[in-house]
Amino acid sequence: MNFKFAFCPIILLLSASLSFAQNVNVVIHGAASIAKTDDNFVCVTLDWWPAEKCDYNQCPWGKAGILNLDLRYGALINAIKAFNPLRIKVGGMPFNGEMDQLNRFFNHTGVKLTFGLNALFGRNESQTEKGLWIGDWQPQNTRDFMQYTISKGYKVDSYEFGNQLSGSGMGAKVDAKQYGKDVIVLKNLVKELYAHPETEPKVLGPGGFYEEKWFNTFLEVSGQGVVDGLTHHIYNLGPGDDPNMMNKVLDPSYLSQVSQTYKGVSDVVNEFRPQLGAWVSESGGALKGRSKDVSRTFADGFWYLDQMGMASTYDQKVFCRQALIGGNYGLLNATTFVPNPDYYGALLWHRLMGSIVLAVTKESDPNLRVYAHCAKKKPGVSLIFINLSKDRSFNITLSNAKPGDAGKPNYEFVGKQNREEYHLRALTGDIKDDIVCLNDVPMVQTDSEDIPAMDPKLVDASTPISIAAQSIAYVTIRDFEAPACF
Repeated sequence: MNFKFAFCPIILLLSASLSFAQNVNVVIHGAASIAKTDDNFVCVTLDWWPAEKCDYNQCPWGKAGILNLDLRYGALINAIKAFNPLRIKVGGMPFNGEMDQLNRFFNHTGVKLTFGLNALFGRNESQTEKGLWIGDWQPQNTRDFMQYTISKGYKVDSYEFGNQLSGSGMGAKVDAKQYGKDVIVLKNLVKELYAHPETEPKVLGPGGFYEEKWFNTFLEVSGQGVVDGLTHHIYNLGPGDDPNMMNKVLDPSYLSQVSQTYKGVSDVVNEFRPQLGAWVSESGGALKGRSKDVSRTFADGFWYLDQMGMASTYDQKVFCRQALIGGNYGLLNATTFVPNPDYYGALLWHRLMGSIVLAVTKESDPNLRVYAHCAKKKPGVSLIFINLSKDRSFNITLSNAKPGDAGKPNYEFVGKQNREEYHLRALTGDIKDDIVCLNDVPMVQTDSEDIPAMDPKLVDASTPISIAAQSIAYVTIRDFEAPACF
């Protein structure tokens, strides 16, 4: 084995007993779903940033940008294949000879692919308003790109129109009415070039930060049946050089603030009803490469996995992490391709959490975050528990909500089958560690660069679920009867 410890140090094993334990009852409302995600909810991005891309006096991209990325690395290939499949969004890429190599790589690894398109072609910057780009979008470059992709037989799941041009934009912006007219041009181009509806890629947009008036105008102008998926970006942790970053990812009230954005996007979707609903097509937490002291550590999972849980409850269909590799926010180390802790949390979500989202209620410390879904591909329910507290563990019992009558007591759930538990903790107990332990075994790739086995711990169903301080746990219960899951 190529890791330092066969098991997590004994200090970690004792952490739960040294912290104060609180008893909590969690009620699962299994009669009906509250939302539904895409089967491939977990998504990552690849970007084209060069090695010279620098922010906050650091240049963390190295050779992780698409044009420099060595696609032959076994560690990279195996990390992608483990998802079977992984959804990847490629940022607005130049149309050049690198396409063939990249598409062969995607086909080999079974990627479900979204391509970002440059929505500024043909426009000019306004002489009267800084940052505003005016004029009609010119689709010739996109036409050439699509025709080449089709001629090669490359599979594309969807195209996203533009990047951070909505509302106030990020350095550049386009008027919502103009953007709505242009996305119609894109939709017509896709319909023209892709002869068979079953292979026709979906059209996504606008791929920017949510502003209610702009999004409403964009969808009003584009009309029904044009935008298949409404995409937006989330960077709710602010600048990557914020010295309070660690406090933010551990603050439940701060983490919850972004729920207003999810609700706003959900309300727009409910009004205009795009076919694929809402996607978070880019979320790196903090802007411009993220925080070098937090993003690659176990602590980042408190933000990342909580965001995925929250987004799913607001009917967001897909959640794309910026990035698979690159900057400080990659799921993989930018130079060694070794998975960072968030990779394993994402892989467990993909394998365990089904598309049907269930409501949960509890009365307890807000530091305990809980999300429930129907289990993926098998009977039962899967839950994720996120304990933000430094000095408090939780002993959890479950109840099944009685459907139809809020006044009646809930059914206490007593399982007969062993629970399947996956407990994630930092290697030494310090959440700044960059190695995560699953059920007390360090998660490090094998000598053959494969992802290590991620087996559950089978636990007697008659015992409470124990969530240690500053840890994360997935729990699957096969005999929990939730009618929404049948």
